[in-house]
Amino acid sequence: MKVSPQQPFKIIYSILNHEYLGYIFESFVVQLDQHGDFTYQIQNISSKNINEFSNGIDQTDIALVKLIDEIQQDVILKKFNSKRLNTVDFFLKIYDSQKGDKTTQDAIAHFLERAKAKILSKLEGKSLFIMGSDGNPLWKELVWEPEKATIRFHFVRNEDNTHYFPTMRFKFEKLDFQYKNAILICEEPAWLLIDNQLYHFEGDVDGKKIKPFLAKKFIAIPGNVEEQYYTKFVAPLIASYDVVAKGFEIRKITSPPRAILTISDSAVNFKKSETLIFAGPDNSDIAIEDNDDEVILDLSFQYGVGNFAFRTHAEAAPSSVSMEKKGSEYLFHKVKRDLKTESTQAQLIKSWGLNLRHGSTSISKSEAFGWLQTYSEQLKENNIELKQNTSDSKRYFLGYSSLDISIQEGRDWFDIHARVQFGEFEIPFLQLKNYILNQKKEFVLPNGEIAVIPEWWFTKYSELFSFTENHQGELRLKMHHLALVQELREDNLASAVISRKLENLRDFNHIEPTESPIHFKGELRPYQKSGYDWLHFLNQYRFGGCLADDMGLGKTVQTLAFLQSQKEQGISEPSMLIMPTSLLYNWMLEAKKFTPDLKILTYTGTYREKNTEQFSNYDLILTSYGIIRLDIDFIQSFRFNYVILDESQAIKNPTSIISKAVKKLNAANRLILTGTPVENSTLDLWSQMSFINPGLLGTQSFFRDEFQIPIEKKNDTEKNKRLYNLIKPFILRRLKSQVATDLPEKVESIQYCNMSEEQEKTYEEAKAYYRNLILESIDTAGLSKSQMVVLQGLTKLRQLANHPKMVDTAYNDGSGKFEDVIHKIETVLSEKHKILIFSQYIKHLDLFRDHLDKKKIPYSYLDGSTKDRQSQVESFQQEENITVFLISLKAGGLGLNLTAADYVFILDPWWNPAIEAQAVDRAHRIGQKRTVFTYKFITKNTVEEKILALQQTKKQLADDLISSEDGFVKSLSKEDVLSLLS
Repeated sequence: MKVSPQQPFKIIYSILNHEYLGYIFESFVVQLDQHGDFTYQIQNISSKNINEFSNGIDQTDIALVKLIDEIQQDVILKKFNSKRLNTVDFFLKIYDSQKGDKTTQDAIAHFLERAKAKILSKLEGKSLFIMGSDGNPLWKELVWEPEKATIRFHFVRNEDNTHYFPTMRFKFEKLDFQYKNAILICEEPAWLLIDNQLYHFEGDVDGKKIKPFLAKKFIAIPGNVEEQYYTKFVAPLIASYDVVAKGFEIRKITSPPRAILTISDSAVNFKKSETLIFAGPDNSDIAIEDNDDEVILDLSFQYGVGNFAFRTHAEAAPSSVSMEKKGSEYLFHKVKRDLKTESTQAQLIKSWGLNLRHGSTSISKSEAFGWLQTYSEQLKENNIELKQNTSDSKRYFLGYSSLDISIQEGRDWFDIHARVQFGEFEIPFLQLKNYILNQKKEFVLPNGEIAVIPEWWFTKYSELFSFTENHQGELRLKMHHLALVQELREDNLASAVISRKLENLRDFNHIEPTESPIHFKGELRPYQKSGYDWLHFLNQYRFGGCLADDMGLGKTVQTLAFLQSQKEQGISEPSMLIMPTSLLYNWMLEAKKFTPDLKILTYTGTYREKNTEQFSNYDLILTSYGIIRLDIDFIQSFRFNYVILDESQAIKNPTSIISKAVKKLNAANRLILTGTPVENSTLDLWSQMSFINPGLLGTQSFFRDEFQIPIEKKNDTEKNKRLYNLIKPFILRRLKSQVATDLPEKVESIQYCNMSEEQEKTYEEAKAYYRNLILESIDTAGLSKSQMVVLQGLTKLRQLANHPKMVDTAYNDGSGKFEDVIHKIETVLSEKHKILIFSQYIKHLDLFRDHLDKKKIPYSYLDGSTKDRQSQVESFQQEENITVFLISLKAGGLGLNLTAADYVFILDPWWNPAIEAQAVDRAHRIGQKRTVFTYKFITKNTVEEKILALQQTKKQLADDLISSEDGFVKSLSKEDVLSLLS
């Protein structure tokens, strides 16, 4: 019977005994009569209808109803019924007494226990009942006791057995609970119902410890299993509870802990469980394993004269218990630990960079001894005792060591001078270099002690040791390692003398201006003129460079101006500019416009003249990556002034044929143009930097070990910073927000869309299916081998969030996003604006093509298969009646100038927002006069919302190294995947 919210009512909570799930809760509203008493008008209340009764409930009720919703039978079915059985079949199969699924039963029980514990903790002051067998939720009212009861366990050791039983006290009185038909409503922790009173306990008592005694006075332990029982059951019980014993002794130990940090050549592995360590001869819980490459640093805390020692960890119990047996007598040692002090000391050591796990770490010797040298004073000041294992055969040098390096700028290189000291002994620098490059961490000093090279020498000087060259007994560095020299000097790792002019390469604003070319037809904006000056500065030192300005800021114009100046300086050798085929037309137009004085050859086409002699008649050769790949065998013999790569991410894979081909080209100078030098991994950067400045980042294997693995696998921010400093002088990157102040405003909005009812049903079914499939794959094969199934599942969910018709052509219902986008298109077109519409899915664009065709709205279209790319662009730019441009995200990310549009729609979020930004920049670029409005359409309660969050947490590499990170899925952790599927 429905309850009227306009009449007096009350919310109540009722406990029912489910046939399979045990004791669970339901929530109801009950109509009150004129006297305030309950009537027979009772109605279930849930999150779906709770707002109707907002006048009679509080925030705790809202939270309780939500928690109760989550443990209802239909929710349990949805969560654990992977085979989609009907309700009766599910429970009969899972809870069958003979063939039931014990694993699923336990999972359900654990889930319910956690939920019930949360519910029970919030019920104080609420009306609580036991539901009658007839379904009456008001059958018996209960009292929720706010004061906690206490429990004590008793052991009485007799000659033949040991009796074990608990006693309870409530408000200082004995609580009689045995043979009272008491009920454990919840076991983890225990909530006990006696008559009509509901009790909970100090210390989160485990209900399983109480359950056997609800209808039993005591348990008798036979003498023949006594020792085993005392070890496995009694000792843990003493550690966790108040225990009284007769017939054996419990000795309590309380004293301040003493922190000891021990270094040892031998790996000492304690059992994973919390183990009490005795200093006596019985070391049965300790295993010894030799490891010549690493040492163990072990933090322990010692208590009392008995020398009881423990490692600390987050889940350590407040007390630890061990058992001794002497003859027929038992003695339990109960050590009360000061976990706060232990944690403080452990966290202090961790804050110094020593990553202790459960109080111990195994690290390389060089790292360990470098750390000990650095923090020896702090250890003493904080009363942390340092010991070397007395059983070790080696005695290590722990004294002062130093490495002094001075660097002098030469004509075309830097000269290196160094002095290495270990205490009173000086070691030749070349010997140290060879030790480090060969990963040898220790050597014997004349006094017999073992000197261990500190780990920070390996990390701080690894580039220096790898990049230096032995020139007739003298060590040298190539000039393009300027950033490394500057970094060493600033970090006080070396003294260095560098000319002011060369220093200016690091500070872009101090580069001297150069005269603009006379025959350049146009005017360079101030920031473009600065880029032009930077190219000249690189040219003076024969450095290669990467012009990586934001999309639309004029990389083409700056490059053409520089090439024109090269001609006017009398440089006779031609330059070659290599690009994707789709950009050739754009470069030809720009060159005719700005540098008509340059003689240009477009070297492309099936019938091109394969003769390099013709190159000498031109100033600039325009060609494509595909042509270079085909013709490299004879082109490599020709000497160019500059070889310039546009969209140079084309050579991101150093093993590809095109990468190998362009590196064979013979040129005095090299440049690359790109907004995204890193797409998949930092190795993309190495490939391109190695093209413009060979040797700048070392060999590929060195780069992989020194930078790629630490940055990508270990998220090493220090390595990330050092890599950035090495490449910074040779990459010029300006953002629109920094330099193009004359560009109009860019307004970005997120448009959230609701799914249609049928779409939501389809989406939720697919999400449940792929979640189970992906989790099973991860559990079976691991995350790295599950990337294909992860990608497949996420792709399907993203398509369903757009429109289920992309997945199932037979789907005939609607899509919330599709309808919202259509409405927005109609609004924008009615206001006489032009729109760019981007999607990464051609199927998605096809849906809008069908709609536009039906409405007879003319449009331009571009995807990877489009042949007449330029005509599509020109039609949109020039013809007033073409107001919509449908573009696939990848095909439309490069080389397009679409300033006729002032609205940009992103139909589906890409993993990395840099790709989306490139799409927006097709309209928001030089030449745009109007405010550009960007709408990103996101379907609510789908994977698309989670992608927005991941865009922020996964963009560090993009920000630091100018990355678009197309391989975004590879960076997802298991937690990320679970979040996307939640």
